[in-house]
Amino acid sequence: MDTGTHIVMGVALGGIATLDPAVQNDPTLFNAIMIGTVLGSHAPDFDTVLKLKNNAVYLRHHRGITHSMPAVALWGVGLAGIIYALTPEVSFLHLWLWTFLAVILHVLVDVFNAYGTQAYRPFTRRWVAYGFINTFDPYIFSMHIVGIIAWLLGANPGFTWLTIYFIILLYYIKRYLDKREIVKKINQHFPDIEQIATSPTLRHNIWRLAITTTNNFYVGSADNGHIEIVDEFERVPLPNNEIIDMAKEDKNISAFLSFSPVYRWEINNYDDFTEVRFIDLRYRSRDHYPFVAVVQIDDNMRIMSSYTGWIFSEQKLQSKLLVDESPPPV
Repeated sequence: MDTGTHIVMGVALGGIATLDPAVQNDPTLFNAIMIGTVLGSHAPDFDTVLKLKNNAVYLRHHRGITHSMPAVALWGVGLAGIIYALTPEVSFLHLWLWTFLAVILHVLVDVFNAYGTQAYRPFTRRWVAYGFINTFDPYIFSMHIVGIIAWLLGANPGFTWLTIYFIILLYYIKRYLDKREIVKKINQHFPDIEQIATSPTLRHNIWRLAITTTNNFYVGSADNGHIEIVDEFERVPLPNNEIIDMAKEDKNISAFLSFSPVYRWEINNYDDFTEVRFIDLRYRSRDHYPFVAVVQIDDNMRIMSSYTGWIFSEQKLQSKLLVDESPPPV
């Protein structure tokens, strides 16, 4: 989920904690738990700082080890320990429990969107992305805002948030059933399907689709249950040659390939270099595929420039690929 939703979820969990008798009788513990749940609900995304280094590092590691099972345990103990050091008079057990639950909630809700996480590490590095809740879901966020306002107006926080989360649970079930119906219709039309990547949009009844079959990729959308295919690409294996081997060694290409399960590739030859481009098919928007990885290799088999990330125009991409024309150091 997005940062804002994670934070309001932390506030909600702090409200639910008021049902704990130990919290009801200790305002200091309540304040400590509220800090713990808000920080814990965001902590796994502290790896966003990796974006300051470069997109390749961020793409390879964001929602990776920080969302794994061992990390979830460490986040809970670490955050609770820091808060406890500042307020040693409170119950560490209760502080840790609610902070730990906030971290679990963060990772749990992340697996339901299209980006996903590596939540099952260390058992597998597979990306878990169930793809039926948008990264920012206005309905879920709005329900949290309603809960916060009700709390400020004097409503009982514990029962208010339990009611809201019961409604949100029903909403998750509905979205899952919506996706299952879409997948069922797709399987009726494509008998040789290997994978279906679904991505809900901000518009409740519109979904993006990327379908992998034995021989083709299909990109489409579902609008109120109606499936429309808008693009079709032949599924061509990567060639086994020197250019591709060199491209795979580039940090940006390597990061992209470690993350993207559905992509097509292009090799374009120019006067002074060869460009290899990888295009993720899951995020088509307005006839454009914005998530790409590109590497340019000169005639001497040296990497000139590369990039991976979200690009919404060819001009912007080329500006990212500009290389320093000064000669390399001797």
